[in-house]
Amino acid sequence: MEETLLQITIYLGAMLIAVPISIRFGLGSVLGYLLAGIAIGPVLGLVGSETEDLQHYAEFGVVLMLFLIGLELEPRALWGMRKRLIGLGGSQILLSILVLTGGAWVFGIAGPLALAIGITLALSSTAIVLTTLREKGLMQTSGGRGAFSVLLTQDIAVIPALALLPLLATASPVRFNEDGSIERVAEEVHASLSLVDGLPAWGVTLVTLAAVAAVILAGRYLSPFVFRVIHNAKLRELYTAAALAFVVGIAVLMILVGLSPALGAFLAGVVLANSEFKHELEADLEPFKGLLLGLFFITVGAGINFLTFFTNPLLIIGLTLLVMVTKGLILYAIARGAKMRGRDRWLFSLGLAQAGEFGFVLVAFGVSQAVFPAPVAEILLLVVALSMLLTPLSFILYDKIGAYLGDTSEAAPEHDEIDDAADIIIAGIGRFGQSVNRMVRASGFKTVVLDSNLETIQLMRRFGFKSFYGDPTRPELLKAAGLDTARVFVICVDGKQTSVNLVRYAKRHRPDISVVARAHDLLHVYELYEAGADHIVREVFDSSLRAARYVLEDMGLTDYEAHAMEMAFYRHDRHNLRALAEVWKPGVPVSENEDYMRLTREMTDNLESAILTQLDEMENEAQGDRPPTRGRGDVGALSGFSRKPTGPGGTQR
Repeated sequence: MEETLLQITIYLGAMLIAVPISIRFGLGSVLGYLLAGIAIGPVLGLVGSETEDLQHYAEFGVVLMLFLIGLELEPRALWGMRKRLIGLGGSQILLSILVLTGGAWVFGIAGPLALAIGITLALSSTAIVLTTLREKGLMQTSGGRGAFSVLLTQDIAVIPALALLPLLATASPVRFNEDGSIERVAEEVHASLSLVDGLPAWGVTLVTLAAVAAVILAGRYLSPFVFRVIHNAKLRELYTAAALAFVVGIAVLMILVGLSPALGAFLAGVVLANSEFKHELEADLEPFKGLLLGLFFITVGAGINFLTFFTNPLLIIGLTLLVMVTKGLILYAIARGAKMRGRDRWLFSLGLAQAGEFGFVLVAFGVSQAVFPAPVAEILLLVVALSMLLTPLSFILYDKIGAYLGDTSEAAPEHDEIDDAADIIIAGIGRFGQSVNRMVRASGFKTVVLDSNLETIQLMRRFGFKSFYGDPTRPELLKAAGLDTARVFVICVDGKQTSVNLVRYAKRHRPDISVVARAHDLLHVYELYEAGADHIVREVFDSSLRAARYVLEDMGLTDYEAHAMEMAFYRHDRHNLRALAEVWKPGVPVSENEDYMRLTREMTDNLESAILTQLDEMENEAQGDRPPTRGRGDVGALSGFSRKPTGPGGTQR
């Protein structure tokens, strides 16, 4: 018992130390797990023979991962992406397998083994590439979307790969020894654990098809009933137990009929992709998947035989670079065929040039199925790991090439020719801009809508809203949209600095135009105020006030009282914003701005008395002591403040 607890502590401790460091340096979690395994295995020798036994349990993480991948692959969504999946993803996988298999054959490796090597190295790292694309904000580029399509296709391709590998076996099964070497062992047959043992070929086929049908029917009809029963029990732990039992049961059934448990789990995931319990299953299984997958990659790292690397490091490094260059050239050719341009082409080619974490899965599975001989398996593990370690360098190279090419090389459709003009220009038509546009147009006013997201513009057009594709920061585009004659310029773009720059340009070009700008947070409010915006609207402030008003009503206040408190808080906040904007200093952190911090503390201390004062003033206004100011109907005022009066009877905001 003590030894088991010690080993668990070693594995978990290595995970907790190596993974955060790896993520901190941009290497991703998968490489962190591998480095943790390498540290406690080949380097420090803290783990040994138990790694093989532990890996059998850790491999269940792969089953869970493929089940969750299946949950995300809604058939209707896959059908909508079929052109990209088949065109980009399918061509990358097939061409990579063909070329890499041919290369292995040239090196003197037999056909079945060469094909297994080609399949293993054709896949890229989903974990590293997607994480890097998100961190660098490249997911919405043409190259980023293309890379995502290829990675999704590769995730799906793992299933037939796992089914195909056993057919390529050329010898008896093998196992890892404590010293990292691999030896062949006699295959053990457990007739009692097989439903197809001793059956004729047609019987095996029928039983296998029946098992697959049972998985589909259970996912479609049985699982909703089971989860409804569990829901009525109102015990959270039963959800987790049911989710695990569901996946484990499918895995056992697939093993009994001689199929890959990962195949059955993936199929069940796809069946449940439209289930109302989809998100519940994801939430329950995600922690187990992450922990077991991490443990799997640690055991892979601990099992890598570095004697092979140090015996001939030039060979391993040369093979790794050869694989990455080969895949990069194939990807570059596909990018040209897909008419990607400039930086997108290089992002697509360099980002996917490595081998991926599924390579470890396929190698481990291939070793257990006697597909990979010992020397080949050891070299493959090293090539996959080294190529993943070199991936950050690929993205650095992409940044260098992108800087050389410049932004103008980005693949983008030509901007629309604007043939319309209006008194109101709206830049940015996301969720915020759409609401503004709909209300303004419903009030009988004409608008000109600009956005740099082509998909959004096309969607707007399908709903009947006329809009134009183009970069709102381009002066010639704003001029064509009617900036010289427009009365109101509404800025709803996503980028903070972009909106500030737009405000500055608009007020410099047209000092008399009214600029309404969306702010993401308080500091953005100050930046827009300093740039000259007339009306600044915080995107969540109005909705938060409405939520607070509902809370007050639920606590017993009348509708009038809750409304009065809401308006009093709004007025107090508006006054504070004006005062804070005056003492805010661009480029100076607010924590180092003594005037700002002092004023903030004073406002916080006086919040209750200030709101009571506002309530008294509102009561006096209601009694006619002075002309009433704009009230709750002033939607823009609720979310921010204005630089100038709103007109007769208006207030300085």
